Amino acid sequence: MLVLRMKFLTFTDLHEDKEVLNELVQRASKSDIDFVVCCGDISTFGNGLRFNLKKFNSLGKKVYVIPGNHEEGPEFDAVVAEFSNVVNLDRKARIVGDYIFLGYGGGGFVLQDAEFRKIAREWYGKYNGKKIVLVTHQPPYGTKLDWLGNRYVGNKDFTAFTLRIKPKLALSGHLHETVGEIDVIGETKIANPGWEGMVIELN
Repeated sequence: MLVLRMKFLTFTDLHEDKEVLNELVQRASKSDIDFVVCCGDISTFGNGLRFNLKKFNSLGKKVYVIPGNHEEGPEFDAVVAEFSNVVNLDRKARIVGDYIFLGYGGGGFVLQDAEFRKIAREWYGKYNGKKIVLVTHQPPYGTKLDWLGNRYVGNKDFTAFTLRIKPKLALSGHLHETVGEIDVIGETKIANPGWEGMVIELN
């Protein structure tokens, strides 16, 4: 069986920081980076969305994006559709090499999400046993990624799904206080790549 090696840049919560944007685009332009994954909040309440996506689109590489709580609404889909290299991963499954990337954007501090549970049941039926990367904006519940002050503020349904389907990797953002944190849920490594981003290699 042929196993593909993939290396990608992932980031979240960029908002309108043009200096960091340029650094991310420069890193993503290097020949070792195959594609880019954004875990949401690439804008500030929609401001800068088109500008930032245009910069990433110019790379000529696939850029997989989900909306954060700053991009919730139908305009996100419309703006993403303007760019040929930008792929809307929100509530969708995409085959990338040997992996299935599952995306679910939006949300703030809800502990449970009935819409996600419905989609998660479909995903489990189709992709259980596959090599999966789960991409959400809000972090899962009960880890270093969602510990805010004195309590957990992540999503319990994300955690339950992760334990059930066992992704190889789960990426999320939303909490600026936990940028750069890495943890595990069962067999799954999870990370908040932050606005400066992380380079990840998958086998």
